[in-house]
Amino acid sequence: MKKEMIVYSISDSLGGTSQKLLSAVTAQYPDIIFNNSYRFPFINKEDELLDILRDAIKDDALVISTLVDGKLASVAREFSLMYGLSYLDLMHPFFEIIKEKTGRDPIEVPGTLHRLDSEYFNKISAIEFAVKYDDGKAPQGFLESDIVLLGVSRTSKTPLSIYLANKGYKVSNLPLIPEVPLPQVLEKIDSRRLIGLVCEPEKLVKIRSNRLDSLGLTQETSYTDLEKIYQELDYSKKVFRKYGARVINMSDKSIEETAFLIEEYLKKMN
Repeated sequence: MKKEMIVYSISDSLGGTSQKLLSAVTAQYPDIIFNNSYRFPFINKEDELLDILRDAIKDDALVISTLVDGKLASVAREFSLMYGLSYLDLMHPFFEIIKEKTGRDPIEVPGTLHRLDSEYFNKISAIEFAVKYDDGKAPQGFLESDIVLLGVSRTSKTPLSIYLANKGYKVSNLPLIPEVPLPQVLEKIDSRRLIGLVCEPEKLVKIRSNRLDSLGLTQETSYTDLEKIYQELDYSKKVFRKYGARVINMSDKSIEETAFLIEEYLKKMN
């Protein structure tokens, strides 16, 4: 069985620099699965950064940073040293060498590598949108969405939202919980923009169990109970039928594969 490594990519711009390096490095390890769906662009607040780093510890992830802001980079570095987080800063060690050689400091302006064209700004807007309307926050945002992802917990709604946002799509998502009433705004959404995500129950048990393990929590909970998961998935399928959502089974698909299917579907729809 191949070993899996979770990689968090953090940037105060798009994060393309780290992705290029990561692609070159991971090609040298064909026997390792690198889960690179955890991408966090446009991070410019300390509390946002710390929340991400805390999640990285829970996921036992490798964190790659291209933060150019000196203060944020320092916060990330100190946090990682304090908590034993695997953290790789791609920018500031290089900055320090240049300063030793020239005495010059970097301007610390994120995103100067990218042309400020309309595509770039659309991508920024889409990513900000995905963060704002993640996890059912402010359901009125569904009306502005290109795609609304629906699914029970741990069906990859958030990683998929961010991945599609990096391609310029405005994506929101809603966790489906049988005990929680659905927002009325769903009645107003074009059913063609609703994507329902499902997963085989047995696989979902493993995914949720691994999540609890990473958090150091007990496994004896309804969250990982197979019968309860069957009930959750049955409920989600009823919701999909009610609102006419297109359904994708995530059990054997990567984030990239699923995003491709959604993009192809949207192209046909438009």
